Amino acid sequence: MKKSLCLIIIFAFLLTLFPSGSSLFADTRIKDIVQINGWHDVRLFGYGLVVGLEGSGDSKGTQFTIQSLVNMLQRMGVTVPVNQVKVKNVAAVMVTAVLPPNATKGSKVDVTVSSMGDASSLAGGTLMMTPLSAKDGKIYAWAQGSISIGGFNVQVDGGNKIINNYTLVGTVTNGAIVEREVVGQDFDLSTLQLSLMHPDYTTINRIKEKINAVYPNAAYPLDNSILEISVPDSMRHRSGWVDFIASIEKIRVDPDAKARVVVNERTGTIVAGANVSIAPVALAHGNITISISSLPVISQAEPFSPQGETVVERQSDISVTEEQARVIELEERVNIYEVAQALNAIGAAPRDIIAIFQALKQTGALRAELIVL
Repeated sequence: MKKSLCLIIIFAFLLTLFPSGSSLFADTRIKDIVQINGWHDVRLFGYGLVVGLEGSGDSKGTQFTIQSLVNMLQRMGVTVPVNQVKVKNVAAVMVTAVLPPNATKGSKVDVTVSSMGDASSLAGGTLMMTPLSAKDGKIYAWAQGSISIGGFNVQVDGGNKIINNYTLVGTVTNGAIVEREVVGQDFDLSTLQLSLMHPDYTTINRIKEKINAVYPNAAYPLDNSILEISVPDSMRHRSGWVDFIASIEKIRVDPDAKARVVVNERTGTIVAGANVSIAPVALAHGNITISISSLPVISQAEPFSPQGETVVERQSDISVTEEQARVIELEERVNIYEVAQALNAIGAAPRDIIAIFQALKQTGALRAELIVL
């Protein structure tokens, strides 16, 4: 059995361990499927220089690296002609970071450093002080520190290379210090909003029912992604508001999702959700095998022929074998375990299953969303 088909069978087997009304995702904490009050990570970026490279930096043809280095030296009181600067130990980089919501001033976050020029490696380099700003143009953090690559790039004579991991992207652990807070302190303590990471009407309704069972009539959905909760009067202060959020996050719920089948044609991987089903359908499956063989044929000239020479030719033999199509009538299948059993019964390989799923979708027999990567 192919590996990808095994994935379906294993997943389907797990479904048999649960009662028909249960889910693999039961008892999921609310905090794992929502964001609170619309809080979200803030993406930061900046342009900087990495110094201390061992001849693996940008070449002299990378003009923006040279100009950046000259500008930095001028701010330090050092004036150097641009045409006399060599940057083989310096590389221009793009610095990115993710600022978590409510990050406080002075906290530290990791940064990712990516080469922008034609440097061959950032190994051993140090990121110079770099401002990191968000899409609003404001600077939220400053980054600096030694770069960790986790690999190496060795080149020897003749152009041969030994490369382990990717050496043009590195990380500076705790390399950025937050200078500006994203969320202010004047937010509303009387209400709380939960935003579903994957909007779904059924899921948000289940969350509402679970919360109202603990705090009666406190929660009401605004749409399929946002749930608004009224904070009890006794908890409308800083400490009480935090306790209220903690109690909401610990509530467990059974989230729902659309039935989906995701296939990757490049790797032959197939992943199907628990609610996938198919309508009654007849299916024919067969393979055509083409075999081509080529044998050498030697043609020799007549004895003592002055113009003759030995010629080697090839004779091709082509045969086509068509496997008899296997026709199977599939009754209605109501879960992925039955679907996997039916497809396995006709001996379909993973790539055949991909084609079968596509055909089932076209006929309307596949009761699920088909996503092809």
